[in-house]
Amino acid sequence: MARRPQTDPGQLDRDPSRRVGALGELWPFLRPYRALLIGALLALVLTASVSLVLPLAVRRVVDNFEEGSAQILDQYFLAAIGIAALLALGTGLRYTLVTTLGERVVADIRKAVFGRVIGMSPAFYESTMTGEVLSRITTDTTLIQSVVGSSVSVALRNVLIFFGGFVMMLLTSAKLTGLALLIVPLVVVPILTLGRRLRKLSRENQDWIAQSSGNASEALLSVQTVQAFTHETQSRATFDAVTEESYRSAMRRILTRAVMTVIVIFLIFAGIVGVLWIGANDVRTGLMTTGGLVQFVIYAVMVAGSVAALSEIWGELQRAAGATERLVELLTVEDAVQDPAVPLAPPSPARGRIGFDGVTFHYPSRPARAALDEVSLQVNPGETVAVVGPSGAGKSTLIQLILRFYDPEAGAVTLDGTDLRQMARDAFRRHVALVPQDPVIFAASARDNIRFGLPGASDAAVEAAARAAAAHEFIEALPEGYDSPVGERGVMLSGGQKQRIAIARAILRDAPVLLLDEATSALDAESEGLVQKAIETVSEGRTTIIIAHRLATVKRADRIVVMEEGRIVAQGRHDDLVAEGGLYARLARLQFTDGSAAA
Repeated sequence: MARRPQTDPGQLDRDPSRRVGALGELWPFLRPYRALLIGALLALVLTASVSLVLPLAVRRVVDNFEEGSAQILDQYFLAAIGIAALLALGTGLRYTLVTTLGERVVADIRKAVFGRVIGMSPAFYESTMTGEVLSRITTDTTLIQSVVGSSVSVALRNVLIFFGGFVMMLLTSAKLTGLALLIVPLVVVPILTLGRRLRKLSRENQDWIAQSSGNASEALLSVQTVQAFTHETQSRATFDAVTEESYRSAMRRILTRAVMTVIVIFLIFAGIVGVLWIGANDVRTGLMTTGGLVQFVIYAVMVAGSVAALSEIWGELQRAAGATERLVELLTVEDAVQDPAVPLAPPSPARGRIGFDGVTFHYPSRPARAALDEVSLQVNPGETVAVVGPSGAGKSTLIQLILRFYDPEAGAVTLDGTDLRQMARDAFRRHVALVPQDPVIFAASARDNIRFGLPGASDAAVEAAARAAAAHEFIEALPEGYDSPVGERGVMLSGGQKQRIAIARAILRDAPVLLLDEATSALDAESEGLVQKAIETVSEGRTTIIIAHRLATVKRADRIVVMEEGRIVAQGRHDDLVAEGGLYARLARLQFTDGSAAA
């Protein structure tokens, strides 16, 4: 059975009973387009006013039909045609302006939300699925587009027609208008009662849609693993269950809205029939003219129709209000990592001295276990330091903190003596190049993937970086060479080829600090040898930190740091550490012998 959608209560989940007033959060996105908004409002007032004038012309025609001259009737009908033309032009103008406004506002919201989430620290994504964020950027903004580009305009037009029509009803017949008012309480009660439930169901439906999107995204991004473990049936079942629950949630919302619509429309038109019956008797007794009754009927139908339309639109406004809440939450959620209000400039030129001063850190998703426990480490400019140890020792966490994806709970991480928390992240990260353990390859050409390390680099520089990373030959062998598309996530490349492109990207960045997180883990022996030589060349004059399980890749490091359970347990060169015994010697025996010594 599908589980109920969950989000982190401190970030993305809010009270689902928020009112339509949440749409006011869209004003900052509407403000830059006040001219469009004013134009749309003027066109809206024009069309509503013209609509209210039509019944007056109809009354004149009806009351003067028998005794009026042909010329007068012709004038009335010509005036009606002119009013219809004005109504058509106003409606077309209103549609153009509000639709343009909706498209523009939604485009700005999407850009703002993406701009916000692309800069969020990894702690945010530990509790929020990427698919859910994408759902908000697509599904929720589509709801807002529908409302800003249509529903709000229609709602305002119906509000104007309601009030204008009501005033004209009162002027036509105060008696019949008073009788019609008796219907209002009967209509308002179901709108208020069912409206609250509709808001809750709308938010629940959007949550299920987001979970469905997140589930599909997770499965498709891991499709090879899913297929390799023949997990397709289970993945389909999970997705089907979530999608069916989303459908059932939508049906509850649809049925609630349908019931509200049926009740409101029936009560309104039943009341109108009763009022018309009384009006017809007034015409028969001479208390009002036939044209007056026709005019009143038209205004009553317009008012009733506007109320019915507003009850329909109310549900859409509630859904859009929920979508607005969700998007505003993304725009306002506090990031665990913040740039300082007045950042210090990174040292220029950066020398690349990296320091860990008594650093303790727990991952937010694993608060019970320290990833780093009072770690102190100084890496001198130009020094190559290899960090080794068993899985979970905290090696990759060092890189996470150097890039300030997280902040330590105690201690400080420094670049050239300056605490990273005192600098803007995008400023000091320009001095760092990273080769991650799982290389990220974009759905672009090989050339563009390497150029990602230094946008604007020349083709010659890109190719030089590829040669240094032992990637030039296989790239040249691709159908279109450097311009060959490599597919989504680099599906056209082998694991080793993806790793070499990632290394070329880091080489092209030419930063004073180079971070290699298992950079040669996916390479064959020949490629590893070539890349090792490239790393040795590019490491000269740069601070290089190498994270590795395979000790063969770190033997030439200036210093080897051995970690275990979040602590540094030994430091030194390869031969010295082997001679000391301990953890490093044990790891070395396991990798450089058949394991018999360890046994």
